[in-house]
Amino acid sequence: MTTTAGTIRVAIQIPPSRADYAAIRRVAAEADALGADAVFNWDHFFPLGRNPDGKHFECWTVLGAWAESTSRAEIGALVSCVSYRNADLLADMARTVDHISGGRLILGLGAGFREWEATEYGYEFGSPAQRVRELGEALQRIERRFAQLNPRPTRKVPILVAADGPKALRLVARHADIWQTFAEDDVFSAKSRQLDSLCHEVGRDPATIVRSVFTEGDPWTVGPRLRERGVGMVTLMTRAPDFDLDELRRWLAWRDEQNGRPHG
Repeated sequence: MTTTAGTIRVAIQIPPSRADYAAIRRVAAEADALGADAVFNWDHFFPLGRNPDGKHFECWTVLGAWAESTSRAEIGALVSCVSYRNADLLADMARTVDHISGGRLILGLGAGFREWEATEYGYEFGSPAQRVRELGEALQRIERRFAQLNPRPTRKVPILVAADGPKALRLVARHADIWQTFAEDDVFSAKSRQLDSLCHEVGRDPATIVRSVFTEGDPWTVGPRLRERGVGMVTLMTRAPDFDLDELRRWLAWRDEQNGRPHG
């Protein structure tokens, strides 16, 4: 992941659900060809939404396939739940996808939030404090394993951490290259300032962490407000069965205008 101060990146999340894999592969390839900076899936065992029934594919198997079927965009999970896999194994999986993709993996990590889903697959689902502690332990193990693998990752794999609480934000300050949040507007700004303070506590430049949010709407209206608050990456969502990418096209045109480069 290469970023320059003041640049804006546009990503899209394509759920691996409610569609045949051929359709999922096709839309990921189209988003890649359009110029999306990153193409994300998610790490769940069932579709999100009111109806958990429906087609659904496993996160990391899909990422391995996308590593071969895309060529430009960074790819990753938004996000991978650290309690679903041994942390050292997850590091090995990430390193492998990094190599297959030619150095395009973003390792997105989170503490998990769907208790019934974890229970259905036989995983323990601890308290919020326990899950944040597990996230911190996983981050340390993953970084340690990256340094021990042969071959090592092709680059310093960017780590994205989804976090909003103060203890989780401290992990962002110590380990993350990208901070993903659902916070909006003034709440986002307050949490961003809190992250700045935590970075200073651990001796880190806050500018080295990209702020990332989900968004929607007209980019020429919404985008400037996000940039004023320090957002460096926006992620759009598309849903099956239509997988409409028109919104992505508009945001990419706005991105290129903001970054001062020709679109298309």
